[in-house]
Amino acid sequence: MNNSEPRVVKAEFLKSAQSIKDSVVESRSEVVFMGRSNVGKSSTINLLTNRKNLAKSSATPGKTQLINFFDIEYLYEQNRYPLYFVDLPGFGYAKVSKSTKEIWQKNLQEYIEKRVAIRLFIHLRDARHPNTAIDNRVEEFLKNSIRADQKLLTIFTKIDKLNQKERSKLKREYPNSIAISNLKKSGQVRVHKEILNYIFGVEFD
Repeated sequence: MNNSEPRVVKAEFLKSAQSIKDSVVESRSEVVFMGRSNVGKSSTINLLTNRKNLAKSSATPGKTQLINFFDIEYLYEQNRYPLYFVDLPGFGYAKVSKSTKEIWQKNLQEYIEKRVAIRLFIHLRDARHPNTAIDNRVEEFLKNSIRADQKLLTIFTKIDKLNQKERSKLKREYPNSIAISNLKKSGQVRVHKEILNYIFGVEFD
């Protein structure tokens, strides 16, 4: 990455919260990461921040049930841009009781719908399984929930698992999406530019 490209110069874990009530104070814009368990959410956050273990992956899919906040600062052309990354629990696999899942879903829905600081939702999808029913439901829910000052960005993970023909098909079906590879460390610059452009109005050539 050259010096003319935006990069994260500060990335620190802040706290975990169970609901909107014990979340951090809404003092900055928030970028929220959502996705099915095992989609590579933690790896994506680590790729974007260039930190190996900032976001911890669980060996058990769906185990993380907390809202995790990260203090992030970008640097671009000598200007600094602070915001929060928010890692929401993965959906789809959690082996928890029905009552626990209901409380969990209620807390998440309340956070998504009532959190004023959220500016950008990043919906992560597995490039190998781009049209799962649960991903489509989540996208539909988000499109019906977001405010005028919010945006939904779709990012496909594990793009390195696809051949060229499959990549071309994915691009045709999702022309406004971004594809990344945590393995090959590619695609993150486009994500950085999308974040800075939408939240801070930074223009790029």
